[in-house]
Amino acid sequence: MEESIVYFDNPGKENTEEVINLVSERAKARNIQKIVLASTTGYTARLFLAAVEDKDIQLVVVPWQFSLREEGNRFPQELVKQFQEKKHIVHFSTMLISSGLTKLYSTNAPTALANILRVLGQGMKVCVEIIMMACDGGCIEMGEKVIVVAGSHVGADFAVVATAAPSSKVTELKINEIICKPVL
Repeated sequence: MEESIVYFDNPGKENTEEVINLVSERAKARNIQKIVLASTTGYTARLFLAAVEDKDIQLVVVPWQFSLREEGNRFPQELVKQFQEKKHIVHFSTMLISSGLTKLYSTNAPTALANILRVLGQGMKVCVEIIMMACDGGCIEMGEKVIVVAGSHVGADFAVVATAAPSSKVTELKINEIICKPVL
């Protein structure tokens, strides 16, 4: 099989529309029905919601956990309701490889894992993290092929095809294909 990876010159919001197109094409080509999506403010979630309208795709949106920042969670609650009405999922959960967990576990393992994943880009760290979060929460099944989308800050600029696994079986999580990413 031969497939291309799209590399963006710069990370950021300006890549979101192209990511949506690339993800839609790959989902169709691989017959994948679930897209796991990081969205902090709802910007990326809204764009994907419009893009999958009338398609046989379910979105699983994973925002920040509620206690991550002092200002609270910025994902709009009215958008959660809109997603639920359209049979999509918004899943709030603990960010598994956040540096804040170093204090909880008295180990640097979460930070080390995050830093290793960031070698491929911030998006890879987020993709791996939200796959486990969604699987831990029962939103996706272990072994299920999904497309996972993340970004470097606002919007989307990183997408992969992955085989899902929960945090308890992280070694069974597989990144099967990189669809797109920013050049580092």
